[in-house]
Amino acid sequence: MNELKINRVYKHFKGDYYLVVDVAKNSETKEDFVIYRRLYDDGSLWIRPKDMFLSEVDHIKYPDVKQKYRFELQDIKSVVK
Repeated sequence: MNELKINRVYKHFKGDYYLVVDVAKNSETKEDFVIYRRLYDDGSLWIRPKDMFLSEVDHIKYPDVKQKYRFELQDIKSVVK
């Protein structure tokens, strides 16, 4: 199963990168939403239901995509030794 980690970088299956800022709860439905920031263009904040954020790519709709999940955690190493 895909996991969610705060303050970590994720790659969207279409190629762009995002920083997960936090998780917020909808006051009416109690559903969890992921708050994430674009790491390109204007750096704007976005939200998406947590279940959707962690869901698998629809490989019928996107048959050429190699990534399993819609957003995947990236293991970014420091360049400082």
